[in-house]
Amino acid sequence: MKNLKKHAFLALLLCLLIPTICISQTNSPSAKMPSQQNKIIIDKIVEAAHYKNYVIDYCLSKINEASAKEGWNEQKAMEITESINYKNFRDAIYNLFVVYDEVELETLLKAYEKDTAYQTQNIMTTSKVLTNNLNIFANDIVKGKYISK
Repeated sequence: MKNLKKHAFLALLLCLLIPTICISQTNSPSAKMPSQQNKIIIDKIVEAAHYKNYVIDYCLSKINEASAKEGWNEQKAMEITESINYKNFRDAIYNLFVVYDEVELETLLKAYEKDTAYQTQNIMTTSKVLTNNLNIFANDIVKGKYISK
């Protein structure tokens, strides 16, 4: 009789836990984003570090490389080039800076504005995660995933 109660309890426990485990695996949390005020400061940091230009230049070099390798015509190369939109990559940058509070971001901004060394060698260009995201973004542009139809 005790064995039967144990089995019934285990069966009930499994019935309750299995759906919870399955749901937790399908509902991934969204990426954290900084506050609106911090986004403004991050945008100023990106401007001071000329990172927007870096992103666009990186994408252009990937497009030129793919165009030469695959023999694209001028129209296709132009269409792909026109699909570059920094706003499609901006959330990855915001996500990089989410760990900083407003004071830390202001301190970083002042450093970026004063010291030109920060403009070429900075957290955005040295972050492996952001570099990987930029590579994925540029490859998606080359594949035509951002072309509006």
